[in-house]
Amino acid sequence: MSKPPSSRSRKPGSPFEKKRGGVKHGKGSKVKAAPAKRPAAPKRETASSTKTPVAPKPAKAMKPASTVALSIPVSADDDGIRLDRWFKRHMPEIGFATVSRWARTGQLRVDGARVGAGDRIAEGQVIRVPPAPPSDDAPARKRPVRPQLSDEEFDFAQGLVIHRDEQAIVINKPPGLATQGGTKTDSHVDGMLDALMFERDDRPKLVHRLDKDTSGALLLARSARAAAWFAKSFSSRTARKVYWALVVGVPSIEDGVIDLPLAKQPGTGGEKMHVDEEEGLPSRTRYRVIERAGNRACWLELQPFTGRTHQIRVHLAAIGFPIVGDGKYGGKDAFLTGSISRKMHLHSRRIRIDHPDGGRVDVRADLPPHFAESLESLGFNLAAGDLPLDEEIDTAPTKDDAKRAAKQHAKDLRKERRGERRSRGKGAAPKPRGKGRK
Repeated sequence: MSKPPSSRSRKPGSPFEKKRGGVKHGKGSKVKAAPAKRPAAPKRETASSTKTPVAPKPAKAMKPASTVALSIPVSADDDGIRLDRWFKRHMPEIGFATVSRWARTGQLRVDGARVGAGDRIAEGQVIRVPPAPPSDDAPARKRPVRPQLSDEEFDFAQGLVIHRDEQAIVINKPPGLATQGGTKTDSHVDGMLDALMFERDDRPKLVHRLDKDTSGALLLARSARAAAWFAKSFSSRTARKVYWALVVGVPSIEDGVIDLPLAKQPGTGGEKMHVDEEEGLPSRTRYRVIERAGNRACWLELQPFTGRTHQIRVHLAAIGFPIVGDGKYGGKDAFLTGSISRKMHLHSRRIRIDHPDGGRVDVRADLPPHFAESLESLGFNLAAGDLPLDEEIDTAPTKDDAKRAAKQHAKDLRKERRGERRSRGKGAAPKPRGKGRK
């Protein structure tokens, strides 16, 4: 009975209009709906009326916490990361613009001092998060929900693990599995990281990548501190990555370095690289011949000294020895006849990197079946593949070397003494004087 009078008194700003946040008028409170639209509105509102009262309650419960300044200590997992990354990780509802404004106006502080949004923080420091304004930025965007993994996917992902400690995980990635998602790529390592959390509450992090058709050792960091540590090791070239490849043909130089600058090939959308002497980035790859099958093919060990996209594949194809199965860069010449698989034969055999807690992570990954079968069909000895790194070769002199060095030193001393005696004899002889001299 009271509805008609309330509808007449909307214009002067009656209390009815102030209750526009109610369930029945949550969407159309600002617009005066015509009578013809009323029958459709309740159907939409009643369908969401069971959710509308529930959604605002958590938001109202979080606002009191955001209206008070917070002091949050930096944990060990966040040691060394940027301040804006810390907010993205722990307070994703606070946008970068808000963090930058707080830093610019001095409201955001670390250990009481003013900081910039891009400054790095350290373990044990205390971040002062200022209270959010009443009408802050737009409502926080909901993060996309990752699809839940099935039991089979959990077992598959955990079956790839070949090393695990408190800071690192190494998996043996099979060929055909992408490292990260992309167009028409639903199955990838990044989507399986939930299965590799184990006893931790956070997902491991990718610190480098392998091509989809490349198999082998792939390193994951289990904390932000470990991720920063490993990333620094890769950028400073202290980490060692060893690859195995089966290539068509045999290089005349068995131990060499390919030094060719690489750049993205125009017209490929960045999907392909090529050698570019003028605008390419410096790229160096060392190779060593492990075994050879006549002049038909050979088994190579490779160590990339730089980390360009498709570096090993482009370098080997550029010098005329494409990887078996790499039709993208080798074309028709990248395939062998007979029982040799047409899949790509490039494998990340070993990764060695300093551990953030001391020591090293040094892991080898077994070959996939198609690669191992190809080596066996060519008569290669699988036990001969692990060549020592340069720093692992013992260069200490042997006993025979020490004896030869001692003999040579004694010989050099005798020569020096003979030379001294001769010079003394020459200096003692009197100088002859002419008869006509006075």
